[in-house]
Amino acid sequence: MLEALRARRPLERVVVAKGAAGPRLQEIIDLCRRLSIPIRFESREALDRLAGAVPHQGVVALGAPHTYAELDDVAAGARMLVILDGVEDPHNLGAIIRTAHAAGADAVVVPERRAAGLTETVAKAAAGALEYLPVARAANLNRALDELKQRGFWIYGLDERGEHAYDRVDYSSPAALVLGGEGKGLHQQVRNRCDFLVRIPLAGKISSLNVSVAAAIVLFEWKRRRTPAA
Repeated sequence: MLEALRARRPLERVVVAKGAAGPRLQEIIDLCRRLSIPIRFESREALDRLAGAVPHQGVVALGAPHTYAELDDVAAGARMLVILDGVEDPHNLGAIIRTAHAAGADAVVVPERRAAGLTETVAKAAAGALEYLPVARAANLNRALDELKQRGFWIYGLDERGEHAYDRVDYSSPAALVLGGEGKGLHQQVRNRCDFLVRIPLAGKISSLNVSVAAAIVLFEWKRRRTPAA
């Protein structure tokens, strides 16, 4: 574990058993914090499931199959960024990455904590799109939105209580589409930073769609607006 950290191998996160202690473990935790690698403290049963038959001694590192891009790099020259406010299901994340690439978005941005990261499951659900679409990770999503606004981005948050129907609002450029997590929607501070809150009108009795489906609907509407008529 220490050797992997010292070699700067790309790690998705490090999971530590609750109650575990010791100088070597503390060294791992300190190094993770210096390298900005997310740390989660979970039960030993959770670590047992992650490690399978491999002895873990109270700590498990999850490798990232792909490295993250920098927000500054993906924002430069971008027309559309897809920002995820706490999407935790790796299948949803992979599906959104695949859809974002197909619709012509320039990158996906995910928060560092309380969100799915670039695991093998995500890569499989993305069906190859991770090879072409960069994914950036933001330590603080609110600060990232503030930085994008300073760069001239217009922020569109997808919210079932939004004032504007997704197919009636004008999408300025550059734009960022913000999608909330499963069952939670947008956090209040994220909502407050949006220039427009848009909704997808639904005919049925359910109030919302799966986040990856909602992302596809709005992104392909944005794509339709940008594609000249034949």
